[in-house]
Amino acid sequence: MAATTVYKEPAPRVANTENPLESMMSRFNIAAEILGLDDTTYEVLKAPDKQVIVHLAVMMDDGKVDVFEGYRVVHNTILGPSKGGIRYDHNVSLDEVKALAAWMTWKCAVVDIPYGGAKGGIICDPTRMSVGELERLTRAYTVSMKDVFGPDRDIPAPDMGTGPREMAWIMDEYSKTVGQTASAVVTGKPLVMGGSLGRTEATGRGVMVSCLAALAKLGMQPEETSVAVQGFGNVGSWAAKLLFDKGLKVKGVSDISGAYWNENGINIDEAVAYKNAHNGRLEGFAGADPMDPNKLLTSKVDVIVPAAVEDVITEHNAHDIQARLIVEGANGPTSASADPIINQKGILVVPDILANSGGVTVSYFEWVQNKQGFKWSLDMVTDRADRIMNDAFEKVYATSQQYNIPMRIAAYVVAIDKVAQTYKYRGGY
Repeated sequence: MAATTVYKEPAPRVANTENPLESMMSRFNIAAEILGLDDTTYEVLKAPDKQVIVHLAVMMDDGKVDVFEGYRVVHNTILGPSKGGIRYDHNVSLDEVKALAAWMTWKCAVVDIPYGGAKGGIICDPTRMSVGELERLTRAYTVSMKDVFGPDRDIPAPDMGTGPREMAWIMDEYSKTVGQTASAVVTGKPLVMGGSLGRTEATGRGVMVSCLAALAKLGMQPEETSVAVQGFGNVGSWAAKLLFDKGLKVKGVSDISGAYWNENGINIDEAVAYKNAHNGRLEGFAGADPMDPNKLLTSKVDVIVPAAVEDVITEHNAHDIQARLIVEGANGPTSASADPIINQKGILVVPDILANSGGVTVSYFEWVQNKQGFKWSLDMVTDRADRIMNDAFEKVYATSQQYNIPMRIAAYVVAIDKVAQTYKYRGGY
């Protein structure tokens, strides 16, 4: 009989992290009070509709069976089927997934697309697993979620540690369970399997569009603006490249290998090419000098783009931020304890549920194309996504001016108001 172990590796991702669910709820509560949300609607919107915990027995390459814990949280389906990524990471927790699922609800609402929010995760380290092990894990997870997933129920997508390959496995395995090809069950697929043009760069592009819109409000010219980007994965590298293409001077970037600085500006095209040629790492890149990663977000630049993980801006470093603008590419990069400090400093923040919603917007487009059986051109995708992002920014900005509140709370007000109004029209038991 094969040996069986349960995979657990509780290493903290970053120091001084706060509970992401508590951070989300603290903002939710402020927005709910501003809206005068009644008690019934408040209780309906704060709690997830469904939480699924599974244990997946997967045969490893050495013949041993490991048991992995996985989650899927469906936060809300009032606006439509739930939507949200699946992350593979050894720090995944149920509270994190619950917070991310709620953020997805607000994110979809703020850009006015007909989705609710969900999120999934598996406790694993994908960097230490073979392709075969990852495929067996992904397919096992899909089978365990066959009654949760569905093109009109719950539509997963890539997140940290997952990508088009994993989405292809999910689509294939789910299609087997229903006896027909179900392209629309998942987004972020390879192009040949019904993926959308523009999806890879969509989140980073949304960050760029949000940044330019915010700069215009501040009266700042892109070619006179400097920026530092934390995280050089898919979101951060695309955000950095697209901002670089718009004329901003990218002075600092960071990835898992460290942080890198060039006072005269980093050539992002060269940095991306180097990363792609060196196992996705910037270590050794000659176009910038190494720097203390902890000082990147407090460096002397006009804009910072945290595009890595949660809770990197906290009460411990918020006082030292010198930027005039923060554009959040990651989910939950700013803890609730840092908000009052940032607001007091007069820093404009384009919050995560607005700034990084370009990804779910183009995911929605992919789903629509799969439903239609018709493929859109890249120009059609980017033009429509840019318009949605700009419209959402203007609505959130106008709300912040109307109530004299920070952009973050304004985004929650816009999102919660839309979901609450829809709930009242739909009714409950």
